[in-house]
Amino acid sequence: MPSPALQTASDALPPRYVHRPAPDVARLSPLVLLPGLLCDQSLWRPQIDALADRVAPMVADLTLDDNVADMARRVLAAAPPRFDLAALSMGGYVALEIMRQAPDRVRRLALIDTSARPDTAARADRRRAGIASLQHGTFRGVTQPLMAELVHASKTEGPVADSLKAMAARVGGPAFVRQQTAILTRPDGRPFLSEIHVPTLIAVGDEDRITPPEVAREMRDAIPGARLHVFDRCGHLPALEQPEETSLVLRRWLADA
Repeated sequence: MPSPALQTASDALPPRYVHRPAPDVARLSPLVLLPGLLCDQSLWRPQIDALADRVAPMVADLTLDDNVADMARRVLAAAPPRFDLAALSMGGYVALEIMRQAPDRVRRLALIDTSARPDTAARADRRRAGIASLQHGTFRGVTQPLMAELVHASKTEGPVADSLKAMAARVGGPAFVRQQTAILTRPDGRPFLSEIHVPTLIAVGDEDRITPPEVAREMRDAIPGARLHVFDRCGHLPALEQPEETSLVLRRWLADA
């Protein structure tokens, strides 16, 4: 049986999260969360817990398709008619495609450590090499060299690193190939940014080596009224590296009219 496109908080979280008193669902705001490459619903666990009084969260499964347009269509088919949308890294590519396909359904947009640019030639070559390597060996998940690119130097060992490795193992090699293929074939999102007219948060780690702050500033400047937040001493994954601050920033964004 195929995986659902969206998982509710109860699906996404371990039992200790599920058995708290049920909130008044009628007053909660639907929030769709899009994970990054080799990430699953666990990426957003701290934010789901911290925002439980404010949102009804749904975490997308971005492991099923090999192009960004189909990922976006799958999310839209399962999402409520209107929702807030927060995305990290690869999830940001899908979020921009959702804004192209159905801009009237998104109330607010948060783009975290992502980019509207296509890959450089060098990065595209690295992705192709990663795909090709699976034809000659086993899937290695998040290696230590990749870990050094993904998170701040202070987080390459310990709980954050362990969480990343566990997510990658759950996502697995075949889904990794589909995701990398989707990223390689995504469109250049920059010409479309000026057409986004919802309250938009751009956030980035100050030491993100994959989508650095200048890329975030480019999006902030191109999207009308967008706001920028920079996480200190943070790499590419603030939802895990700086979970409390990420939750606070999202709470403020959700209050934006």
